[in-house]
Amino acid sequence: MKFLKTLNLPDTDKDLLSALLKTFTHLEKMKEETNGLVEKLYQEIPESRLIRSVPGYGIFLSVLVAVEIADIERFSKVSKFLSYAGVIPSTHSSGERSYHGKIVKQGNRWLRWAAVEAVYPGMKADFDIKSFYNRLKKRKGSNPAKVATARRMLTIIYRILKENRLYIPYKR
Repeated sequence: MKFLKTLNLPDTDKDLLSALLKTFTHLEKMKEETNGLVEKLYQEIPESRLIRSVPGYGIFLSVLVAVEIADIERFSKVSKFLSYAGVIPSTHSSGERSYHGKIVKQGNRWLRWAAVEAVYPGMKADFDIKSFYNRLKKRKGSNPAKVATARRMLTIIYRILKENRLYIPYKR
């Protein structure tokens, strides 16, 4: 910032640079306010602290998932929760054959986004998640493996919220 302010520029460029620096300063301030709001929600919502115990979910994603789920008790089965999240494959049937395709477009897009975003950090933090992903990646490719891993991690979230407990990784 100091360097940019000391540049010797023509007047029109100085005005443009000044406007851009004001915009940057404003955006930094808004980012700090937003981070404060997320921290506050994290402290107020007990479910977000349970979700954060799952590998790959930081404060932001755990708050987002907790807010999007609202009340886990409204889902009687894990399959209904996964359908709500939109991480189930589409199914096409003809005669005696059934084909599973890409994931359905229905569902909560923010919950689906958060689940898929948590896969890579989750793989770095948990060996079982990484091995599950790698096993599927060999057979189906990286994107289907990422969605399947997100589905598995959402199943874990469903269980810990239903049982009101922290995630405990499997020890070998």
